[in-house]
Amino acid sequence: MYGIDRSRYRCDRCGGLLEVTHEFGDQLYDFRKRGVWKYRYLIHPALPESLTVSRNEGATTMYRSDRVSQYAGISLHLKHDGENPTGSFKDRGMTVAVSEALRLGMKRTVCASTGNTAASAASYSAVAGMECTVYVPAGKVSQSKMAQTLAYGARVVEVDGTFDNALEESLDLVEDGSYTLNSINPWRVEGQKTVLYEILECMSDVDIISVPAGNLGNTSAIGKAIMELDTLGLLKKVPRLVAVQAEGAAPFYRMWVEHSESISRVEPVTVASAIRIGNPVSWKKARRAIEYTSGTVVSVSDEEILEAKRCIDRAGIGCEPASAASVAGIRKMVQEGEISRDERVVAILTGNLLKDPMSPVGNKV
Repeated sequence: MYGIDRSRYRCDRCGGLLEVTHEFGDQLYDFRKRGVWKYRYLIHPALPESLTVSRNEGATTMYRSDRVSQYAGISLHLKHDGENPTGSFKDRGMTVAVSEALRLGMKRTVCASTGNTAASAASYSAVAGMECTVYVPAGKVSQSKMAQTLAYGARVVEVDGTFDNALEESLDLVEDGSYTLNSINPWRVEGQKTVLYEILECMSDVDIISVPAGNLGNTSAIGKAIMELDTLGLLKKVPRLVAVQAEGAAPFYRMWVEHSESISRVEPVTVASAIRIGNPVSWKKARRAIEYTSGTVVSVSDEEILEAKRCIDRAGIGCEPASAASVAGIRKMVQEGEISRDERVVAILTGNLLKDPMSPVGNKV
């Protein structure tokens, strides 16, 4: 009844060749041709398209700001994954994990969270028609993230203690038949790999990629993508991966600098709530990623995080505090002579400015 016109063009963000499906009378953009699901055959080729649970995530902007570059002491590109539908990078993994839950016929999902995972899990579970329960550390999640989670209809359980305590309690529901959406779920990692693909479409010869490091799922995912592409011979060079932790929540950093064989749990204290995690579950995979890429682990103070955030905000880009750790870490490495000023560097911003608007920002640049 309706004519269908298919056209192809290059995305002004990533440069990839995309296809638009336009059905007259019911305008429809085919999300399967862009963003995360553009890479379907690299993340979940067995998933039927009819079971894809998506909110058009991925294809986020790569920024370059003279102001932020001057602050960091090096020409710096910012990959802003806070531009995903619920405002954080978690959506990249959540679209794949919830799609897999739908394929398996699951009716209930569960996660523990410092806020971003909760909002993302609640949203994608709602799209899929599933009940969602989230466990959060009481009094330690921003009101913005809690508002998102509740608005999407999730049941929220507050737990005394930290994220690590919340994760332990959430696993009880997994035993009762709920599907976990934390990064211990391998499908989360598969979705989060796509941030590397998008970076490489824009800059094929990246030297360093810096990422905030909390539970280490993103570090693991990016490392996995690098290893897979390198094994296939598709990389011009292997970019060094830099995981940046807050000083008050830095068990992975301590393990790295002390050359320990295992990680020691800490009581996390930092203004960067999204990485306020004292016992990261993905540390083994993350260490393998750092070692494979000849990368490193850095820790930065809350003062350094908030100073970097002020600069990013004043540049008109904006981010939540944890995101700014990636820039603060690069600045610290440049100052200490660990990065050459001619290297091509990308810092990943993981969360939107409005995710945690009550964090102190001050007025100095």
